Amino acid sequence: MNDSIDRFRATARAWLEANVPAETAPRDGPEARAFTLRWQAKQAEGGWAGIAWPEDVGGRGLSVLEQIVWFEEYVRAGAPSVLSPSFVGLNHAGPTLIACGSPEQKARHLPEILRGEVLWCQGFSEPGSGSDLGSLRCRATVDGDELVVEGQKTWSSWADIGDWQELLVRSDPEARTSKALSWVIMPMDAPGITVRPIETMAGPATFSEVFYDDVRVSLDNVVGGLNNGWATAMSTLGFERGTAALALLIECVHQVDTLLADCSPRLPMLRARLAGLRAEGRSVLAMNYRFALESENAVPDASGSMIRLAFAEFAQKVSAAAVELYGIDAAQTLGERGWGYEYLHAFSETIAGGTAEIQRNIIGERVLGLPRPPR
Repeated sequence: MNDSIDRFRATARAWLEANVPAETAPRDGPEARAFTLRWQAKQAEGGWAGIAWPEDVGGRGLSVLEQIVWFEEYVRAGAPSVLSPSFVGLNHAGPTLIACGSPEQKARHLPEILRGEVLWCQGFSEPGSGSDLGSLRCRATVDGDELVVEGQKTWSSWADIGDWQELLVRSDPEARTSKALSWVIMPMDAPGITVRPIETMAGPATFSEVFYDDVRVSLDNVVGGLNNGWATAMSTLGFERGTAALALLIECVHQVDTLLADCSPRLPMLRARLAGLRAEGRSVLAMNYRFALESENAVPDASGSMIRLAFAEFAQKVSAAAVELYGIDAAQTLGERGWGYEYLHAFSETIAGGTAEIQRNIIGERVLGLPRPPR
């Protein structure tokens, strides 16, 4: 096994060294879309897309261990960040379709995600309904063999350049949470959809508001069954909170090594802080590796909230330490590629995918078995 993994690592390293784009990936807009699809298509052509995805949908059908090795070499080679417009399709929608989709849905959507032909966005959060998905109000009414969608979503990542959306709607207004929702594949060019990009304090407009005005979508686009969207959404959130950020965590740990190398011995307190972050990062990474390996061929369970929370808080500590090391006016800090951007963007980490408070509740109740607090 070790010899096989070593050969896989060597082959991945050689391919990345020869193929990583020299140009910098754009942050947002049509340029980001074109770059992302081009890079994903190149990986697919080289046989490096969907390493742990099933072969019958275009993946390689390899193990999670080989996927981890690919991520390690990907980060080592300085390849474009995986937090790109392809992130939702590869890490949320794709795995959810593998776990919950029909054979027709898998055959229709998974190969084109891997080939770099389409981008996906997420439609979960709403104004006044973020971490509490059970309270969402965007509704879908059954009309013959279609759903008619009315309402609004917000913080939809890359919705302005996406082709498809993983959309969570209230399809039974009378039912309780577990039977009230449906998870729908929404074409973003459907008549009645309006997208308004949101510019955050970090700068680039990677989020959008999405409005739905009598938008019709086929019932064939419901994933996991009508009014069974809560279970399907929990699969999506399991991937989002558990394994989706693995490459980002590896990248963050690698950044700490760079910061420590740049930190002068004349700054002993900061060096000690960075050394502590290096140890913390490796412990979080070890936990993530174990979680990923134990979740192989299964939907990640509630333990993924430990991964999500640990990564989010670690990423914030790293960006704060970087700004302190380099200074707010330093070349390493300025611009959309600088640590200043990373510092501002990192504030969203303890909100996205469920707030830090929500993650702690999930850990306490579903992992540790503690009593639920009063609602």
